[in-house]
Amino acid sequence: MSESEQTAPSRRVVIVGAGMAGVQTAVALREQGFTGAIGLIGAEPHQPYDRPPLSKAVLLGKSEHSAFDVDFDALSVDLRLGLEVSGLRPGEHELDTPAGPVPYDVLVIATGAEPVTLPGTEGVPGVHLLRTLDDAERLRPVLERRHHIVVVGAGWIGAEFATAAREAGCEVTVVEAADRPLPGALPAEIAAPMARWYAEAGAELLTGARVAAVEPGAVVLEGGPRLPADAVVVGIGARPATGWLAGSGIELGADGSVTADERLRTSLPDVYAVGDCASFPSGRYGRRLLVHHWDNALQGPRTVAANVVGADTGEGSEPGEIYDPVPYFWSEQFGRFVQYAGHHGAADVLVRRGDPDDASWSVLWLRDGALVAVLTVGRPRDLAQGRRLIEVGARIDAERAADPAVPLKAAVL
Repeated sequence: MSESEQTAPSRRVVIVGAGMAGVQTAVALREQGFTGAIGLIGAEPHQPYDRPPLSKAVLLGKSEHSAFDVDFDALSVDLRLGLEVSGLRPGEHELDTPAGPVPYDVLVIATGAEPVTLPGTEGVPGVHLLRTLDDAERLRPVLERRHHIVVVGAGWIGAEFATAAREAGCEVTVVEAADRPLPGALPAEIAAPMARWYAEAGAELLTGARVAAVEPGAVVLEGGPRLPADAVVVGIGARPATGWLAGSGIELGADGSVTADERLRTSLPDVYAVGDCASFPSGRYGRRLLVHHWDNALQGPRTVAANVVGADTGEGSEPGEIYDPVPYFWSEQFGRFVQYAGHHGAADVLVRRGDPDDASWSVLWLRDGALVAVLTVGRPRDLAQGRRLIEVGARIDAERAADPAVPLKAAVL
């Protein structure tokens, strides 16, 4: 039978990466009627699990695991765990693994992101990352012993870990090279007031502090100060886990992401990419986005599945869906629920709703009068309404929107 005569049931989809994006791709394929074989390969030996609880319930011992409630057998998904994929040979439509080559008809790359390590800390005892279930299990006894912990990086993961460590009764010092927390995520005027949250929780935040060295029992800062540290947790960012694609010919961006198109197809035939490892062109924002957040790993797989199924059924020359979401994420830190939707990079107007010294407030970003992003602290209604307004490109009366007593939807022009 020729390749053009292949029917959908004979095609085999292999998904590399058993995190949220990979699991949801398998689920979405079945939900959308794909009847061919599905293989799901995970590098870790554990049952596929959700990551957000790792910095919360799992870390604090309130939950033993965060495995997905998915019956892979019922979905007829061939789940292979503890198997590292080391290479891709697109000409042969095969993956390289220690267990031998794995053939595919359609490949979905969902290998996520890997944490950036702090140079010079390799092999130093007491230095931890927090990305995997094993990482959380190694850190749990550290928190139970109420050690003095130094956290390197005041980003989202650093703040969430510091929150959990303070809840566990640990002494916590957070060191951040920038002059404020969340330097890569939010503008200075928005992030600077959040520095107070650390002190209110009993954690010490040192900004403008660069790590010179990490030694057993201490973190040495540039200029000489030494911070006692029974343990060090590094949270200085993540990068796409795409090193295994070297030599495959697949197009990668300068940030290491697989540069997918608007349908999440890669530069190689029959290969898609989704989740933290993939960037995509946003028609909404007019630029390529790389989104390292849970919601992207939940939403993207539905587009991949639609396009795989559409290609199988031969419905049109450009089958399936375009992926152009309103990015969304949340963070629970220091007793606050922080949510963000959109992308504020090209905004030209900033609107505050409420006082950042208060328990709840919001910030809006507009471009040419249209709402493009919203950040909320303890104001979930603002987030829900704002997200919908961003999706439809609503124009906002900035003066009316600045009144926190006015519902956002009532500020639409």
